[in-house]
Amino acid sequence: MRLRLALAAGLISVAASATGATAADRAIVVFDASGSMWAQIDGVPRISIARETIRQVLGGLPAGLELGLMAYGHREKGSCQDIETLVPPAAGSADAIAAAVDRINPKGKTPLSAAVKRAAEELRYTEEKATVILVTDGIETCDADPCALANELEKGGVGFTAHVVGFGLTEEEGRKVACLAENTGGMYVQAGDGNALSEALASTVAQASQPAAEPTPAPAPAPEPAAPEYNFAPVAVMAEGEDPLPGNAGNAWEVYRANADGSRGDHVSTDYGNGWRGDLEPGKYVVEARYGEASVEQPVTIETGKVDETRFVLNAGTLSIRPLAQEGGEPVDGAAVVLTLPDGRETTGYGAVNFVVPAGEQKVTVRIGAGEVVEAIAIAAGEAISKDIVVGVGRAVLNAAYAPGMKVEEGGLFVEIFKAAKKLDGSRESVAYGYGPDTGHDLPAGDYVMLGRMDKGEAEAPFSIKVGETTNVEAVLDAGVLAVSAPGADFIEIFGAKKDIQGKRTSFAYNYGETFQVTLPAGDYVVVARLPNGGGSKEAEAKVSAGERTETAVALP
Repeated sequence: MRLRLALAAGLISVAASATGATAADRAIVVFDASGSMWAQIDGVPRISIARETIRQVLGGLPAGLELGLMAYGHREKGSCQDIETLVPPAAGSADAIAAAVDRINPKGKTPLSAAVKRAAEELRYTEEKATVILVTDGIETCDADPCALANELEKGGVGFTAHVVGFGLTEEEGRKVACLAENTGGMYVQAGDGNALSEALASTVAQASQPAAEPTPAPAPAPEPAAPEYNFAPVAVMAEGEDPLPGNAGNAWEVYRANADGSRGDHVSTDYGNGWRGDLEPGKYVVEARYGEASVEQPVTIETGKVDETRFVLNAGTLSIRPLAQEGGEPVDGAAVVLTLPDGRETTGYGAVNFVVPAGEQKVTVRIGAGEVVEAIAIAAGEAISKDIVVGVGRAVLNAAYAPGMKVEEGGLFVEIFKAAKKLDGSRESVAYGYGPDTGHDLPAGDYVMLGRMDKGEAEAPFSIKVGETTNVEAVLDAGVLAVSAPGADFIEIFGAKKDIQGKRTSFAYNYGETFQVTLPAGDYVVVARLPNGGGSKEAEAKVSAGERTETAVALP
């Protein structure tokens, strides 16, 4: 309770200080509703903390702030397309957001990159200032590249900012999502406990709630201007001898003044489209034409009374890639297609993609799940290449059962996939992991081992994958549920009944409070309940059977 109240108080105080927010402030909170949100902080599930906190905070937000809510992983298990706008950005959306969070039931994967991109698009980030606040307790699990997405949004946005709050993440996991904030001018805050989470949420909401600048008054209507005059009409072509690009091609023009040695000087302007016409002061310039990943730079001299029509030859081609899971299949929307240029630069697209690239050999990497294929493709200037790249994967759907025929349905289930072959030290290489039943993963053909874990119940199951096929895998935990009730106790601990040679028992699990429920391997146990302040303790025996629930009561003195 103290954690939730502290989190609420921090958010309310920050929001109240931003009362100058106007309708120009628009933001979407992207909320992680994946299965890992059932993990606990100080004995309380993260989703419970989030529900209560958001309900208390929203009443203190500035009236003019247009705030929306998007969630992922809350409707389907194992889906990378489970992203939904629960509340569109609007002023006075507090009640709707609180109600939506109360209805969320975490269960799925973590497509955080796709969710942030969709939120940016809904905020029209290419036309208006936009802010996205990502709250996540896990890293990307849908084969997307958050860093590449951040570069894309920063490059195409108008004042786009992403803030990221990562809680329960390791330092290494944090680095994998921090770039979303760092590459867009936002903040990344890593929260390892409840207090840090409170401060992180408060600071990011404060950034999103900053007052928007007062708009400049619209000028009085002016007389109809005369036809525009220009003295620079550049033309971009893909290859020598080809027709110019269409006027709406979206290519960019970067204009710089020329230094005395002919190098780039001060930046003059950035403009778009092959129909752009400029009115420059007479003098020497350096102009770069850029289209997709191809570019060319040339000197330009503007003379009084003349129109310069310099032709820019991009020496480029068009590369279209369709990522397939197997021969004859359809393109996989969630597949990552990474283009590595000869100079080492990388750009990433998803699903069927089109790249404009400089002539030469290009390295293309396609990833579907844990499968990856790398190809080198040579392209000539003016050439258009369309290529299917087959990764060759099958799908594994993972589940666990307490006992044969008794499937684990709870979201607290953890599953992990390892390669079957062991290393020299006897360990296996981890391939993928996820939470909840029916977790799906795309894998290359081969032999694997699944690990399923529910609380203290754990089991492995070997399986094989064939390209284009779905394999259902189930690990039988041979476990049951032990529910303990000890009125008046402040601590409950469960031990194995058998003592070792030193007379000690193995501790399996513990909890603070009067009740405790945990999944355990089938067997005999001893439950120890303790009274507060050294008031004594009492033991009770319990037997756990696979697929059954055992309820044990401990009557303390």
